[in-house]
Amino acid sequence: MILPIPTAAETPMTTRRISPGHVLVWIALLTLLASGPALAQATDVDGGSIVWLVRHAERADAGADDQPDPELSDVGRVRAAELARFLGEAGLTSIYSTSYQRTMQTADPLAQALGLTVESYDPRSMGSLIEILRRPGRHLVVGHSNTTPALVEQLGGDPGSSIEVEEYDRIYVLHIGRDGDVQTTVLRFGRPAPGE
Repeated sequence: MILPIPTAAETPMTTRRISPGHVLVWIALLTLLASGPALAQATDVDGGSIVWLVRHAERADAGADDQPDPELSDVGRVRAAELARFLGEAGLTSIYSTSYQRTMQTADPLAQALGLTVESYDPRSMGSLIEILRRPGRHLVVGHSNTTPALVEQLGGDPGSSIEVEEYDRIYVLHIGRDGDVQTTVLRFGRPAPGE
């Protein structure tokens, strides 16, 4: 950030008093700018939590129902790597995934990059996970096309429309304030879903 400095010819010969409050504001602003994004990511102003929720990436069986626990396809592995790049500097403190291969493989590249362990959760019983996600921190939850919007809603967010069969690029960002207020943002990452 560059502030223009007036030349002597542009500056009137008057003296202005700067209040101590203005000095403190400028010092705080300059300190924040000097510390860069690391400080902004490490702390939340209101002491709340930020939760990212995403469906697993594309699976290898292209939707066949005869394989209950498929791995990611090559396209899905590329999306998992893109998720790692997308959230690599988000200051995550925890990562949660269902125990299916496709969800674990979606979370794994990011977890490895950050040195975090992927914690498993049961999508049929999310009470304890919801409790954890409401605590201060920055969390990622990898789920499924039906469980992800349901979890957004249970946390007090707005899930919007249903996740379509071929839609893998939606990521919810919930900011849960210390007062319990929830703000929902929907972002897109990686290759767009067909028709977008």
